[in-house]
Amino acid sequence: MNKLIASATLGLVALTTLNAQQKPNVVFIVTDDLGYGDLSCFGQEKFETPNIDRLALNGTRFTHSYSGTTVSAPSRASLMTGLHTGHTPIRGNKELQPEGQFPLPNNINNIFGIFKSAGYKTGAFGKWGLGQPGSSGDPNNQHVDEFFGYNCQLLAHNYYPDHLWHNQTRIDFPENNDGKFGTFSQDLIQEKTLEFIEQNKQQPFFLYVPIVLPHAELVVPEDSIIQKFRGMYPEKPFSGTDSGAAFRKGGYASQNYPRATHAAMVSRIDLYVGQIIDKLKDEGIYENTLIVFTSDNGPHQEGGGDPDFFNSNGMYRGYKRDLYEGGIRVPTIISWPSSIAKGIESDFTFAFWDYLPTFADLLNQKVPKNIDGISILPLLLNRKGQKKHDYFYFEFQEQGGRQAVVKDNWKLIHMNIRNNPYYELYNIASDPNERHNIISLYPKKAMDLKQIMKSARTKDVNWKLFRNED
Repeated sequence: MNKLIASATLGLVALTTLNAQQKPNVVFIVTDDLGYGDLSCFGQEKFETPNIDRLALNGTRFTHSYSGTTVSAPSRASLMTGLHTGHTPIRGNKELQPEGQFPLPNNINNIFGIFKSAGYKTGAFGKWGLGQPGSSGDPNNQHVDEFFGYNCQLLAHNYYPDHLWHNQTRIDFPENNDGKFGTFSQDLIQEKTLEFIEQNKQQPFFLYVPIVLPHAELVVPEDSIIQKFRGMYPEKPFSGTDSGAAFRKGGYASQNYPRATHAAMVSRIDLYVGQIIDKLKDEGIYENTLIVFTSDNGPHQEGGGDPDFFNSNGMYRGYKRDLYEGGIRVPTIISWPSSIAKGIESDFTFAFWDYLPTFADLLNQKVPKNIDGISILPLLLNRKGQKKHDYFYFEFQEQGGRQAVVKDNWKLIHMNIRNNPYYELYNIASDPNERHNIISLYPKKAMDLKQIMKSARTKDVNWKLFRNED
């Protein structure tokens, strides 16, 4: 069901055909650990996100969209491949030495390949985390024309790094050596993002913007943004890693003002979004650019992060690493000024694995076989015939292993799979914050969902969620 936001007066806009000479640009912005309630248009009351709020008023705000899962690498693998985490080739955060994570394989369908097949220029700017430099998962080996940012998500914990990557070239920052604060990585990544728009404005492009903020560590430049928030909130200083082997190699720095810094980080995201929109307008391509804004999972508690103070998960239970709604339900906004209705709120349920078939549908490309996603383009364009999922499946490899299945209003969670496993059952319509485990009242429903859970995943030798896969 869709409903108009009270302040919106603009009507629905239907698009029946896609003019080949007017292919839309697509900008996909995914933030890192931004909670459902971290935006003022999703209920945040302790700071504001005006640029993102305006994006919502010029598009559709989705209140029931899911990420791929509850941590970065498998969630983003789901986004890239159109597969849920029972089928993705990457099902956990697995570090490889000397730098990077377990790679996406060679011959797998991904979003960038869909756009390349349609004649698009492709770029990725921010955190990758899907394959170490030179591996099959290296962005340049996954149909990305230009990459700038962190290949390794562990190194992306730190905002004043000793290096980033521009395609196959390592860019060193001696100005950040010895604990100095020379180049703030995300500001430089944003500059490269805007340059990509300017350099490719004459051709259709797909711009993937995996912003590293507001993931810990909680560090921002000393500018007017942090100065605005410092002193605004009661603080609980965080004592972190300020020297030693893990310093700026994944360890989180100390922070005396973690709450102010979180607010400043989200405000900085809002600034970046405003800059991207302004750049698209300046280049005359905003009206025909589809923009997605979302997050890869729920809010974190690392590095001094305090999601409870900010109500970062909204009304929902759970955080990053949980399969409760707070760990996987993410804020999502989709805008396309020339073609998508403005000022709409939708509670239609979809997930990260639906973007690949949606983009294939948008570009009149063949939807790959054997994926889990469905196109939501009919919904976006107010067409008839929007399909729905029979169920949604999620898994998490760490902390003993967890699974979840959502079907209609029912949700079954399998906890502690490797050690003393048990199940919880919730009705997320009547109990959206998952406070009342009703598995003893509905044993037949729980059994049905257990069967779905069992059949939803395939065995994968790289990931050992179950004992029989050891």
